[in-house]
Amino acid sequence: MSTGALSTAQPMAPVPLRVRSLRRESADTFTVSLDVSGRPGGFPFQPGQFNMLYALGVGEVPISISGDPGRPGELLHTIRVVGSVTEALRRVGRGGWMGVRGPYGRPWPLEEARGLDVVVVAGGLGLAPLRSVILHLLRHREAYGRVSLLVGARSPEGLLYRRELARWGKDPRLKVLITVDQAGPEWKEHVGVVPALLRDMALDASRTVALMCGPEVMMRFTVRELERLGVPDTRIHLSLERNMKCAVGFCGHCQLVPFFVCKDGPVLPYDRLRPFLHVREV
Repeated sequence: MSTGALSTAQPMAPVPLRVRSLRRESADTFTVSLDVSGRPGGFPFQPGQFNMLYALGVGEVPISISGDPGRPGELLHTIRVVGSVTEALRRVGRGGWMGVRGPYGRPWPLEEARGLDVVVVAGGLGLAPLRSVILHLLRHREAYGRVSLLVGARSPEGLLYRRELARWGKDPRLKVLITVDQAGPEWKEHVGVVPALLRDMALDASRTVALMCGPEVMMRFTVRELERLGVPDTRIHLSLERNMKCAVGFCGHCQLVPFFVCKDGPVLPYDRLRPFLHVREV
């Protein structure tokens, strides 16, 4: 599913956008703001969708859109440096250019979740595609029941959006639980794995939707805990990070048995994913 903001005429051709700013999130992760002020209507997208970002002369990679869907005049991506392309994207300074094509992919089912409690579960960089969900839920808070955000990271220094997490933690419209694998004595939040946070929640499984993104091992154990609590697998939705290359279901790099993750996902319900999550990426 795509809103087709940049992809209707030539879906494989990136559009150059100027870098408005870069902000360091952690030692290896940064957020880039791209200038879409010259585009009528900005850059509309749905939470959960991604763009292909092109480092000129180096290559392109799929990156989730981490901005506010209610503010299409601001296009944000949070990027972890893991290879030559993302390193090249980091080296693009303010005023430089990146190529963009998109948005692509199936978004989070936020319309289906209206009227229900929403549990958002993020591990590590998985918070990036879920940031737009939180911003959407807060903007339309009256349309949803209880909203909870569970966040995990390896260490306090590895947490994304730390100032925003602190602000959300004080917002009475949102319950925020944070855990890390290890921390010093100054850390006042939880220490341990993400699924354990669910045990501290008064969760009504009959009216809960879970949205999740992070390492697959974290998602498998969190799904197990949600199922133990009685949340049906049709209301557990996962965003997968497989080896997406073309973003239009053509090249086959991201194929997961019956799915092309780039086209059929990246967000999929667990009842459809269950038989295939054990399949390793190639």
